[in-house]
Amino acid sequence: MPFKIDPEVGAAIAALSPPGSEPPPPTPVGDVATRRAGVETMFPALMPPMPKDVTTKDYHVAASDGHQILLRFYTKNGATAKSTAGVLYMHGGGFIAGSVPLYDPVVGNYVSKTGVPFLNVEYRLAPENVYPVPVEDCYAGLVWLHEHASELGIDPAKIAIMGDSGGGGMAAALTHLAKERKGSSIAKQILIYPMLDDRNVAQDDHLAAFAVWSSTDNETGWGAMLGSRRGTSTVPPTAAPARMTDATGLPPMYIETGELDLFRAENLVYAAQFGKAGVSVEVHVHPGCPHGYDLFAPNSKVTKRAFEDRFRAILSIEPLEGASSPKL
Repeated sequence: MPFKIDPEVGAAIAALSPPGSEPPPPTPVGDVATRRAGVETMFPALMPPMPKDVTTKDYHVAASDGHQILLRFYTKNGATAKSTAGVLYMHGGGFIAGSVPLYDPVVGNYVSKTGVPFLNVEYRLAPENVYPVPVEDCYAGLVWLHEHASELGIDPAKIAIMGDSGGGGMAAALTHLAKERKGSSIAKQILIYPMLDDRNVAQDDHLAAFAVWSSTDNETGWGAMLGSRRGTSTVPPTAAPARMTDATGLPPMYIETGELDLFRAENLVYAAQFGKAGVSVEVHVHPGCPHGYDLFAPNSKVTKRAFEDRFRAILSIEPLEGASSPKL
């Protein structure tokens, strides 16, 4: 039986286009500016308002080259802490778009619903800043959160990382960098339809009709991040996590994807390696859902189920067994 889009998700996506309008022409591979402008226009129109019970405070940390990285800390007003966990968040945008301010409502919603504080890191975008700069920015945010955990009311042994799409790929890459440096403690990773594999640039004819993020978009994002290295044997898992050959030593993972998402196959292959290595992994594949379905159809039944799972994952952050204070 051929793939079918979830009826509620399909109706929500269809409602975004005027009746009888033709789809826009494909954006050429490598056209970052058009894709970036599309995200900056589309996301505010889809985002809910920032929850009124969430407060933010901005901090900065210096990157190794002196660049000041914005770190935005979100807390729920008057929250009685259900846990002492904290989450470092990486926003989506295919490595080429997105920002901390654009994602205020997304992060604010997680904080409002769970009471768990989040720190959103403004990693620099490609192609202006290529690998390893973006993931190094995220690592600087992780180090800062550990160093300031006590004053923020967070147990440093209960710091998780989370991201969606390109930000999910950035979060996964961060786990590999932290493991490589043997200095940070990540209690859990929560990956929402993450972008993991630089080699995934061929069109899947079964999914093309449902593509929100297409193979040409993916080639553009990875090309911006890796340049001429994309697709070669020189790409490490700290850049493209799907290049991993062994998940041993990585933190437990929650990962979700859509059945109609370009990233579905790479997400499932990645998750399988965790089970093979004996690392706890929770996997969700949502039938009839393309990439970003939750933004397009926030009131659909499938989106509500997905968010309940995400909230549960956030509230279940616990220290790794045998974990000691991190050395950063």
